[in-house]
Amino acid sequence: MAHYFVGDVQGCYAELQQVLQKVAFNPSKDQLWAVGDLVARGTESLATLRFFQSLQGSAKVVLGNHDLHLLALHGKLKRAHPQDHLEELLNAPDIDNLVNWIRQQPLVRTLPEHNIIMTHAGVPPQWDISTLKHEAEQVSLALQQDDYLPALIAKMYTEDAEQWSPTLTGIARTRYCINALTRMRFLHLDGHLDFKCKLPPNEQHSDQLRPWFEFPSQTVPQNTIVFGHWAALMGHTNNAQILALDTGCCWGEHLTLWHLEKNEKITQKRLI
Repeated sequence: MAHYFVGDVQGCYAELQQVLQKVAFNPSKDQLWAVGDLVARGTESLATLRFFQSLQGSAKVVLGNHDLHLLALHGKLKRAHPQDHLEELLNAPDIDNLVNWIRQQPLVRTLPEHNIIMTHAGVPPQWDISTLKHEAEQVSLALQQDDYLPALIAKMYTEDAEQWSPTLTGIARTRYCINALTRMRFLHLDGHLDFKCKLPPNEQHSDQLRPWFEFPSQTVPQNTIVFGHWAALMGHTNNAQILALDTGCCWGEHLTLWHLEKNEKITQKRLI
């Protein structure tokens, strides 16, 4: 069995198929792990979701911020942006089925035999793996409830600078988990989340911000963290145990696939 990890697909279905052909991906014996943001920006979000759903147990997906945003759009809580190219998906006859499949996907997956943790945006440095799993599981349980739209999705958006505390309760605790695992890039020096800066680390000049992966971590070096979300990194973290896979395919760059067993990255340039 080969384990392949793919960066943010974001509707770039043709590029996904091309890169999988390069490695002769075989779902009967291989696994495809996806760091989230399967949809939006690219033009083939519907085909992308249908493909991952069809892989069943061969696909290991975590949710990204665009995947969660799709739930808000489907629930009429938000309006779609034309640049996200989601009209075909939202009007598809199987949209309800696809949304229900999305709701079953977690915020974190682990591969214990290889000491790998996969989330969309990373892992808060304050969290050990036990806290990570527990907090993510609470979000998953909330997503699977019948009232997930008003109870969770309608309340998950915030631009406030959030900070972790084990004393957080209710929606504040749940929202911190969602924002940390799906939107995190920089942290302020006291550890609270920054949602404004999306630059690569070498282009931001505030002495009050640092990338989340430069803080002392409770999960590294015991584990390798695989994540996406931050296309501006273009795969560079200067840490072999912090593996960034979003390389901006939907922005005209390329899609990255990491073959775990060979520790090899395979790329596919944007086709359109």
